[in-house]
Amino acid sequence: MSQPIKIHPDKSWLHYDVWHKVYDLLGALPNYFESEIVMKGLNVTDIFAVGNLLSVVIESQIVQILNKLRGNWDTENNYAHYTFVRQAQTFPDVLLVNVQNRKEILFGIELKAWYVFSKESEPSFRFSVDPDACNVPDLLVVVPWLLSEVISGSPKLLFPYIELGKYIAEYRNYYWANSRQDSLRSTQIIRPPQEFRHPYPDSKVEASDKAQDDKGANFGRIARTGLLDTFDVK
Repeated sequence: MSQPIKIHPDKSWLHYDVWHKVYDLLGALPNYFESEIVMKGLNVTDIFAVGNLLSVVIESQIVQILNKLRGNWDTENNYAHYTFVRQAQTFPDVLLVNVQNRKEILFGIELKAWYVFSKESEPSFRFSVDPDACNVPDLLVVVPWLLSEVISGSPKLLFPYIELGKYIAEYRNYYWANSRQDSLRSTQIIRPPQEFRHPYPDSKVEASDKAQDDKGANFGRIARTGLLDTFDVK
């Protein structure tokens, strides 16, 4: 398996301009994020306990921000019928979709909020979707966060990691195959049936890859691939 190459959306794509503006806006999320949540009287173990819940709330708030900042990515009001929506238990969890025709999807965002002081020193989420289930413009966005007073206060976002989802999925498989070449463990990856390998699969469709030999349940842990090694949390 050869190392994958990033393929960005073509600049001639009809929706490239709005995609690029959203990409830039995602990079500037900390400048726009405000939360009414205030945490007080917590100890460190309490934060670990509520961290996942807060991450889900933060992800929802980020989607709200993207819609509130419509004027930043739809400057000509050409996308009045489009909005960012969350969807549960399928990839990607955020879509920019035409609310009058839900089949008209411009692109998706897999959004992961990560508490930087969690018990694990790296993001532990898994990204296992098959590369063919990722459309070229789809993005993976990892948003680090912490509390403004470390163990109290309001959630504060740090600058996110943004990458093309298809590239991430391809690199994950490349890493899995090549990181095990000198071991006795299998490098085989079990892909979903061909008919399920397409962008924006239904929630009832299994569109994820699986490793044949994965006793440690590490397949899909993107932080283990080295892709985030140069990501500077600040």
